[in-house]
Amino acid sequence: MNPTVSIIVPVYKAETFLSRCIDSILNQEYRDFELLLVDDGSPDSSGEICDTYARSDSRIRVIHQSNSGVSIARNHAIDQARGTYLQFLDSDDWITPDATKLLVRSAEDFQADLVIADFYRVIGERVSHKGDIDEDEVISREEFAEHMMENPADYYYGVIWNKLYKRELIEQQHLRMNPDISWCEDFMFNLEYIRYATRFYALKTPIYYYVKTKGSLVTQGASISNTIKMKLNVFEYYNNFYKNILDEEEYEKNRLQVYRFFIDAAKDGAVPPAILPGATRLGEERAKVCQAAIAGEGVLMDNYRTRKLLERYLEPVALKHDLSMTEIWVLFYLCHPHSVTTRKELADFIDISKSSLSRALKKLTLKNLIMIEDSRSPRQLLITLLSAADTILADLSVVQNDFDQTRFSEFTEEELIQYAQLSDKIKDNIQRRLQ
Repeated sequence: MNPTVSIIVPVYKAETFLSRCIDSILNQEYRDFELLLVDDGSPDSSGEICDTYARSDSRIRVIHQSNSGVSIARNHAIDQARGTYLQFLDSDDWITPDATKLLVRSAEDFQADLVIADFYRVIGERVSHKGDIDEDEVISREEFAEHMMENPADYYYGVIWNKLYKRELIEQQHLRMNPDISWCEDFMFNLEYIRYATRFYALKTPIYYYVKTKGSLVTQGASISNTIKMKLNVFEYYNNFYKNILDEEEYEKNRLQVYRFFIDAAKDGAVPPAILPGATRLGEERAKVCQAAIAGEGVLMDNYRTRKLLERYLEPVALKHDLSMTEIWVLFYLCHPHSVTTRKELADFIDISKSSLSRALKKLTLKNLIMIEDSRSPRQLLITLLSAADTILADLSVVQNDFDQTRFSEFTEEELIQYAQLSDKIKDNIQRRLQ
């Protein structure tokens, strides 16, 4: 059977960081993929590293070619790809463990032709969250083009590594990277793809770590005359793209906005994303897991692992909906049958301070996600979930399913029944001692 996803990584002089990239792919929660590594005639040990990985994992295929550039490397991989979807990485970047799962889930749940995701920009030891589209819904080609018009030359739209593509659409329209250009080649491919795609979905969870710094066209050996010609060709294509997407009246109304691309992309390459407000130290952008506790023994270690696994699945939902982890824990508790009746009990139950709980409840109320009702007893806590929380609750239902699937992976039906029975016995034993 063909894999669901073909992950494509062009490789050139990448020996220093290549293992980090490949390991992040092989450690994906989503397992139904093939990995195509394209060695672009690397003079270092990159090709050997690719071959070593391929010998240890049957999902990996290595393509060796003479040095021809990243566009031809990607085209060779697209020619040999077998997946329903295409996902791209650069060899000195890496992805989060849930990246492919979230991309595929978004594509399938929303029948999207293109999924575009937030990403992390890494500069030294600092990392910042980068995204652009805030809508948590399917958007049309015209709506997507309008968003793109607001931030021309932005990496979010211009690159291919924060997106998931349908291979069928690429093959139907015979889309490939243009090897004759070395500036905005990703963006040109995206513009071609967008012309034929109809449904788009913005994934608000950052799933990609971008650290690669590309050289200017001059340092790549392009002459000034060729550079100018190349840029003018890209500008012309970009302008024609909007002439085709928008009707004549809409185009004239937005013509100056379209021309902003000429200004914003005047530098070599696309406009690089700067460190954003709220940048944090690399490694602190996601919930940390104590590696020593992963293999530890004892009830405390068991409880820690269970909580951290659940936290790993809750975190993307929090990022997607711009919620803190405390807020998402509160909502996760509220979407299950519950009987905690006071603030102190609820804070104790989800293991946070009473002041942290009060802040979370206030923020959730201001976001119109919950309503705290008056009660006869000043100590009693009555919380109602509001309709604005429905989409979050749907995501939390998926979290519960992912959590259970991971815990009970490879269990037989008999083992599941036995586990349920033993769990009930353990629960009864503990309840008797705590009463």
